[in-house]
Amino acid sequence: MTNTPWTLRGLRRALAEETLTPVDLAALALERSNGNAGHNTYLWQDRNWTHAEASNAAAQPRGTGGHFGDGRSAIWGLPISVKDCFDLAGSPTTCGVHFYRDLHGPASRDSWLVDRLRAPGAVITGKTHLHPLAYGITGENPEFGDCTQPGNAGALTGGSSSGAAASVLEGSAVAAIGTDTGGSVRAPAALCGLAGYRASLGRGDWRGGAHLAQSFDTFGWLFHDLEDAPLLTEFFAPDPTPAPRPLTRFAVIAESFLYDCEPGVIESLRATTEELQALGLQTTTFDPHWWHDSFEIFAPIQAWEAARIHAGHHAHFQPAIRERLEWGARITDYELAALRQRHAEFCARMDELFATHELLLLPAIPVARLAAGADHSQTRGRLLRYTTPFSLAGVPIVTIPCRIGGMQLAATLGADESLVHLAAQLGANRRRAAPHLP
Repeated sequence: MTNTPWTLRGLRRALAEETLTPVDLAALALERSNGNAGHNTYLWQDRNWTHAEASNAAAQPRGTGGHFGDGRSAIWGLPISVKDCFDLAGSPTTCGVHFYRDLHGPASRDSWLVDRLRAPGAVITGKTHLHPLAYGITGENPEFGDCTQPGNAGALTGGSSSGAAASVLEGSAVAAIGTDTGGSVRAPAALCGLAGYRASLGRGDWRGGAHLAQSFDTFGWLFHDLEDAPLLTEFFAPDPTPAPRPLTRFAVIAESFLYDCEPGVIESLRATTEELQALGLQTTTFDPHWWHDSFEIFAPIQAWEAARIHAGHHAHFQPAIRERLEWGARITDYELAALRQRHAEFCARMDELFATHELLLLPAIPVARLAAGADHSQTRGRLLRYTTPFSLAGVPIVTIPCRIGGMQLAATLGADESLVHLAAQLGANRRRAAPHLP
């Protein structure tokens, strides 16, 4: 085990070669779990249940073929964590608040997502921490405690997929299910030095999952190695899965947009640009001056939808979230129709941008660290300025981990396979340049 890279491909090869078993991996993952200062990576965990899942996976017969030659799924036997906004039979779904845990009690059946993990033999290690209602980007939670990074108690993970990031960092999961509405995979990935994948809007099935805002909610993964991205993308892919096509060009955001971006993050943007150029992609820049109103479009639509999902319950949530929900409830049909029209016009302009450039590159967020215990009352708006243009467009994104911060590389809607195959090439180049790393 000591020589096996803690990546999907590394662990899966070891499972296929039978130098590791699902039971071995589950035991190791559980031993590492809740390793952050708050011991709150997971909001629900049942070690006996996870051990039983590992035994069930181990009993699945070996075959031939597939990615690893044993006829089993790419996620067979692997420890996977799930954000606690998806139902798992027998466990509560908190959505990050005590109110829903107590109101609904244990779920009676698995969500689509959990069923899709369990059927091919993934071993779920538990349900992870999230910003309340998934309605925030810092990972702070007044009810379950703020989620800090394992090994770095002074730094928040970011959110809302906070425990997902913590589980991968601590090694209790090799990959973690998250969601991304306004940046909830991208921010934790960038802050924690992880890779992230946000699926195109509409991929996957939300049965048994708790929405925040249906117009923007997407599934996603957090993980270590960009080379694993194509295998994880398969999980949400339609049937038949589109074949990847070569991507030949990308545009880098004009530096005038980066006026509030930390210098180290800007240096990482320049370095990532050079890495993509080394893959043979043509480069230009784009000026997103017309993105200035993206948050003005995104935030009220999000609030309007969230207010209706949580109607009748607003008083049970923390003041900052309650205020957003009450604001959303006051938005009139006339105001919403105008916002929907602006949203459609914004998406049309984004389509034109992707038609010209294929890929767009910019920092996932403008900072490399969020200090635990600091005043983050202004943080949400600062970070969402970088993420909401892509959230409005519903497009797939890979978060590229960098020495400082993380970059978001976005492609047009539905081009997930092409995007992640390019990301895997970038990851392979990095491995060749630093072969001592996993």
